[in-house]
Amino acid sequence: MPMPLFNFQLLLFLAPAILLGIIAQIMVRSAYAQTQRLAASMTGFAAARRMLDAAGLNSVDIEQIPGTLSDHYDPSHKVLRLSTDVFHGRSIASVGIAAHEAGHALQDAQRYAPLVIRNAAVPLASFGSSAGMILIMLGAAMAASFVLWAGIILFAGVVFFQLVNLPVEFNASSRAKEQLVQLGIIDQNELPYVRKVLNAAALTYVAATLQSLLTLIYYVLAFTGRRDE
Repeated sequence: MPMPLFNFQLLLFLAPAILLGIIAQIMVRSAYAQTQRLAASMTGFAAARRMLDAAGLNSVDIEQIPGTLSDHYDPSHKVLRLSTDVFHGRSIASVGIAAHEAGHALQDAQRYAPLVIRNAAVPLASFGSSAGMILIMLGAAMAASFVLWAGIILFAGVVFFQLVNLPVEFNASSRAKEQLVQLGIIDQNELPYVRKVLNAAALTYVAATLQSLLTLIYYVLAFTGRRDE
């Protein structure tokens, strides 16, 4: 018997990813709160600037932006954008997060293959995240297999993006931890705290990827079963 399109069964199917996502968010808040209280030798801005300059990336600017944990690297404009707390914060949390984003700039400069693929997949993922689900709903309502599978294929682009994004994020964290110690920004005793906040953040990406992957599997199984009915 085919699985229905939307009902409690879908929530049960996604339960492991949803639970992991909740745990990840709790871990992020806990790790961020703890490491925010631990003083660092410099601000997040200064740590990121030192990493970039040490890699010869003096042309990469660092901008302050509003929001909480809104930090990101913009490869199209070669700009590192740090939230106010991270930009000015002189804490292990601020230094760790800023260094992680600087790690993305290092990846970009070195043409790190997964990052190149991820950047190329951004338009497909952005379009597929909305258009894919719309087509799936329309196809189900109209009982149109072609529309259903078109939606599933588009949504698969989102899953592909998130799968490629995992090594990008883990590698940026590895670069951050290595450079922070190598440049003397933190010492070996502070490294476990940086690792804690970055690992917690990485878990959120794992949870999001798992949820998208399970969603894709659910719809493939549901509509394969519907076709065979």
